[in-house]
Parts: sequence; structure tokens; C-alpha cells
Amino acid sequence: MNELKTPMTRPKTGEASSGAKLSPDLIDETLPTPLYHQIFLVLRDRIRDGAFPAGAILPGEQELTRLFDVSRITVKRAMNELAAHGFVTRHRGRGTVVTHNTGVPIVEGRFDTLFDALKRMGLATDVQLLEVEDLEADEDIAVDMAIEPGAPLQKAIRLRSLEGDTFSYLITHVPGEIAARYTREDLQTQPMLELLRRAGAEAVEADQTLTAVAADPQVAAALKVSPGSPLLKIKRIMRGPDGRAVQHIIAFYRPERFRYQMRMVRKDSEGGAWGAADLA
Repeated sequence: MNELKTPMTRPKTGEASSGAKLSPDLIDETLPTPLYHQIFLVLRDRIRDGAFPAGAILPGEQELTRLFDVSRITVKRAMNELAAHGFVTRHRGRGTVVTHNTGVPIVEGRFDTLFDALKRMGLATDVQLLEVEDLEADEDIAVDMAIEPGAPLQKAIRLRSLEGDTFSYLITHVPGEIAARYTREDLQTQPMLELLRRAGAEAVEADQTLTAVAADPQVAAALKVSPGSPLLKIKRIMRGPDGRAVQHIIAFYRPERFRYQMRMVRKDSEGGAWGAADLA
């Protein structure tokens, strides 16, 4: 791989580190994804991991053309996409400057104490209510929640931001009789677990699955990532003391903003199975 080198002059403060390696083997013209978008993804990831910090000047179009061994128009489209997504600004005579802040915090911890962790870290989150409607449970939701198809539910879609940047895209379904105990305004300001507690439907157990998915266009637009970007998807069914489902949630997290950790313990000292005891 060719290593991106700084100019012959002494590098200025904020310029890219020499560890940002770029080369033709980072893209593949046999893939269905256009080359310009592949280059966009490579540069975006370099920006996010700090190889090109905020204030750095990216290599020029001619240099990137050489490094990736592609046409200049391909590089230009990639750079325009970076600018459109807010990662860089382009200045005539100065070059392309990184504007993305890689210093945003990464949240770790238990999902049930996520907002406690945020408070301890002194971080502020904002919620945007994108959609709320009353509907009937379809068969998939009904099976997950162990309710009858057609049962009344409230569906809410919310976007949560952390320190001014998008963090998670949340789709929740709550039984209608529970949702009637809080308001639309509450949905815009309070965590769902707090709303459930106040509604007398506090959850005591949950079934949860985690997968990695590619962002579909709707979710990608809300989270300000490119369609097809990797996301952490969590589906969780929360249940009350009587075993009935009080919430069904599908959450999409940007992986560079949220990290899921699990601590495992042996059940006994005689070679027993490992079990998930806690989340670090």
C-alpha cells in the first residue's frame, strides 16, 4: 500500500497524519457500488477514525487520483459527497478542509442504564419525534409481543442526537392502553423507559437480539450516513412483572457512537457453561 506523505514543507497544525494510508487496493471496480462512493466511504472512515482530524487539509484531487488510480471526475464526485454529508468544506485556493469532529464521545454500557450513563458522563441528548401514530399490530409485531394481531398499538419513531450529532434511530411500539398515559410532548423529551415507569408499566425483563445491518435510505437520511453504511440494530421486547410485553423497540445505532459490551462468567468452577451475567 502507498503511504500518504506530507508535502516537502513542514506540515501545518491540523493536517492529516501520515498514518492515513490510501491506495488502489482499498476499492474494487468489480463491486456494484460505484467507485466514487467507495472512495467516499474510505475517506469518511479515515476522517471518523481520526487519521484526518478536524482542520486537516485532504490531499488534492490530482493526488487522490494518483493514490486511488482512478479518474479525476471519480475523485471529484467522492469529494462532493463528503462535502454534502458535512465531513469537509471545499475552498478555492485553500483545498478541502475536514470539518467533522472526531472527538465526539463513544457511549458504552447497559441498555437499561444508558441514560444514567449519559448523565454520569455529563452528556446531553436531544430527541426529535419524527412520527407517531395509532395502529393495529401486524402479524410480525403480534408474534414478537405475544398479542393478538390487530391489537391497538402506538408507533413512534424518534431520532436521538448526542452532543449535537445523530446517535440513534428508534422505532417503538407500545400497547395503546399504556401509551394513553403519556403525551406526544412527553415523547419529545423523555426516555421511553422513564415514560413506561411513569405509566405504571415498568419493565422487569427483556428479550434482545443484536445484528449488524446496512442502513436503508430512510434510516440513513435520518442518521446522516450514506445508504448501505453499517449500523448496529437492536430489537428488544420489554415485559412487565406479569410477563406481558410493554414495549417493542427496534433501534439503529451508529457503531462509532455506541459500543455494546458484555461480561461473561463461569456458572461453576467445574467447567460449566459461560453465561452473560452483565454488560460492562
